[in-house]
Amino acid sequence: MSIAQTAEEPQRSSLPPLGVPGLGALIVLVVGTLALGAVYGPAQGALFLIGGGLGISLYHAAFGFTSAWRVFISEGRGRGLRVQMFLLALAVILFFPPLATGTLFGHEVRGNISPAGVGVLAGAFMFGIGMQLGGGCASGTLFTAGGGNARMLVTLFFFIVGSLLGTIHFNWWVSLPSLPPTALFQTFGAFGGIAVSLVIFAAIAALTVYVEKRRYGVLEQEPESRRHGLERYLRGPWPLVAGAVALVILNFATLAIAGRPWGITSAFALWGAKGAQVIGIDPAQWAYWQTPANAKALAQSVFADVTSVMDFGIIAGAMLAAALAGRFAPSFDIPLRSVLAAVVGGLLLGYGARIAYGCNIGAYFSGIASGSLHGYLWAVAAFAGNVIGVKLRPWFFFERSVIRRIDG
Repeated sequence: MSIAQTAEEPQRSSLPPLGVPGLGALIVLVVGTLALGAVYGPAQGALFLIGGGLGISLYHAAFGFTSAWRVFISEGRGRGLRVQMFLLALAVILFFPPLATGTLFGHEVRGNISPAGVGVLAGAFMFGIGMQLGGGCASGTLFTAGGGNARMLVTLFFFIVGSLLGTIHFNWWVSLPSLPPTALFQTFGAFGGIAVSLVIFAAIAALTVYVEKRRYGVLEQEPESRRHGLERYLRGPWPLVAGAVALVILNFATLAIAGRPWGITSAFALWGAKGAQVIGIDPAQWAYWQTPANAKALAQSVFADVTSVMDFGIIAGAMLAAALAGRFAPSFDIPLRSVLAAVVGGLLLGYGARIAYGCNIGAYFSGIASGSLHGYLWAVAAFAGNVIGVKLRPWFFFERSVIRRIDG
């Protein structure tokens, strides 16, 4: 190694300047945590900070539910799906014991357990199509928008619109046939439920291995990173498994502090309702907003809403992560067909999530972590929707065969 090469090493490993977006995100995270804690209590401030951690983890690990499903459907590569099974396995091991007893660290906790019925099937199927057209799921939309993807701002806006539209018809969907809310730990006990869950996850992982080996002969490996040690965890990219571990731990922290697991899209419906009020529409007349919890959320500031505060944190955390990675560079040069896909995809994502009791986080990740039957039904219907969405993508995008994980 030459003297010149040695002299260059510190410069390559040093952190890039955060710039205005990065400094702004850091200030928002610090000041927001303190302000929310002072006004709404320490728990609200902590949940905002947890949201920031989720945004950083999602961005640095490029943890995409959408792209992992798309790569498996279109290319037969299952590494992303296998990591999702690891994520779910770790989650049920942590979540089932406290959910079975109803307490965690002396506080009452409950899972995301909802009825499994026609509304879940239809909504998750719509959501699955929307994932591929919108370019992301709920978490993917937030972290890529926060990371500077201008197209995802379009998806996010229509995600909010679709969520609001879903509240108009929510009670009709709820009235359709469904099974009562059921969780595996209720049927089999905490450890029996864990065992059943692990068998399901292992079977899905084994299927991806079979498909990938049959097609390619070998399994895809994690790409080598040019960064190592502390620098890699500050600037990214993280190993995908590290991202999964971080998401599970932060979701468990959410359960401990909020008393229920991580969710995203109920906030989008609330933001849409608040926006509707601004333009003279009164959503309080709709049955969805007349339940005590939803009526209270609509009457209060969005900063009093746990899900909204965590979503804001995700956006700020992803912006900070993008600045640390030196990749925050929004481009507004978006092809018209891509914009159209974002509009259609966003509407399907929002409407589908509302009538299916959640998205890839609230229903899939947190629902299955809660042992809810509706979470498994959601996954099957959403995967079917993804198959259709993948077939529709060529109408809107010019794609190569190799698909990047970063798009959600």
